[in-house]
Amino acid sequence: MSVSTSAGSGRGTHRATLSRTATEPYWLDRPERPAALPRLTADTTAGLAVVGGGYTGLWTALLAKRRDPGRDVLVIEAGTCGHAASGRNGGFCSPSLTHGLANGATRWPDEIDTLQRLGSANLDAFERDLDTQGVDCGFARTGKVSVAATPWQAEALREAAALGARHGERSRFLPRGELRDLIDSPAWSAGLWQPDYALLDPARLVWGLRTACLERGVRIAERTEVTGLDARRTGRVRLTTPYAEVAAEQVALATNIFPPLLKRLGASVVPVYDYALTTVPLTGEQLAAVGWAGDHGITDAGNQFHYLRKTADRRILWGGYDAVYPFGGRVDEALTQRPATFDTLAAQFAETFPALADVPFSHAWGGVIDSTTRFCMFAGTASGGRVGYALGFTGLGVGATRFGAEVMLDLLEGRATERTSLRMIRRGPLPFPPEPVRYLGIQATRWSMAREDLHGRRNLWLRTLDRLGLGFDS
Repeated sequence: MSVSTSAGSGRGTHRATLSRTATEPYWLDRPERPAALPRLTADTTAGLAVVGGGYTGLWTALLAKRRDPGRDVLVIEAGTCGHAASGRNGGFCSPSLTHGLANGATRWPDEIDTLQRLGSANLDAFERDLDTQGVDCGFARTGKVSVAATPWQAEALREAAALGARHGERSRFLPRGELRDLIDSPAWSAGLWQPDYALLDPARLVWGLRTACLERGVRIAERTEVTGLDARRTGRVRLTTPYAEVAAEQVALATNIFPPLLKRLGASVVPVYDYALTTVPLTGEQLAAVGWAGDHGITDAGNQFHYLRKTADRRILWGGYDAVYPFGGRVDEALTQRPATFDTLAAQFAETFPALADVPFSHAWGGVIDSTTRFCMFAGTASGGRVGYALGFTGLGVGATRFGAEVMLDLLEGRATERTSLRMIRRGPLPFPPEPVRYLGIQATRWSMAREDLHGRRNLWLRTLDRLGLGFDS
């Protein structure tokens, strides 16, 4: 998704359908949301201290206990588990570890078949772990259809199907007639069917992982911000919080876009604010009016793309398009509310589905994504192997966070595995430049990508970024 700081798309306002939206993310606005666990208020020790209680941190803690049930594992979360990206995303669970096959094939052509195989195996293991741990998050391999609004997007989907066939990825190009069997909108002329995608309830996933960790003996402290990391001395790594200190044999950093405790990571990721709406529950007749009979997810093929899916209570979640990079990389809860973007999304929803143009929206929210110059995760260690990290999932991390947790544990254990031998892991992403060059470059990229969506041509700026292995996506 390209990055925008514009106020809207100029399509007019749709405030009537947005007049009663809740500002809390739909997924988190549930009576079953668990109460917060106690803060860490006394100094303690740990065999492994995990900083961050989202998907990456909870998978790391859970898998660490599986590898060594006797290990003392502590998760420290600044808010509550899942309050950030893990509880705000669209719930798309991709088999790809590389933000899609095309991105991976471009960056690691010699390894892409291995990456595809490992990604598929990771998704299988993801599903098995949910079953084994009793995590009820509605995981289902519903498939996904990508849709094209222009001839050049349709051609890109044809090329994606051909690329998939060369690398063992199941996909099928859909001309308009076949697309209408899955979704019927005047905006879309062709599609690409990918049956191996899964959908799930993102908040119930994180709550389920949290419960599974607690049942295996993981200690979790919530509302406890880690403000410092000291690994200068031999022996234990010391973590500082406002209330207590933790002395850990090893530390796993799963903080994603929040301020890194390792300075070396500061230029590796930037925050991208993404926004979404959910409708009120729809009737069967309303869903039939847009030809959406299955439970598959949908994304469109633009640079400024949308993602949409149905929820268990028959709402449509509609998000994406107008992602925002704030100057200086500011991370602020206030930025998760952006009325101009909500208005743009509502207008685009009405254009895409005229039969649903008057349907009210129930929730409008935003969340922050950790984006890298190569659009996918990276991992590594510091402080003589006592500190590990995995971050940079760039908006397709629901499934990949489990893989990132495995990699981080391999690295912390000093194990040479197929995962740790990947070039994707051995070499990190190119850093973003400092401000104001960073901000200006992102805006130039945003403008260029919007132009490509309109005209189907990559300009000199985008072609230069391609040659340098740089870019911006979410």
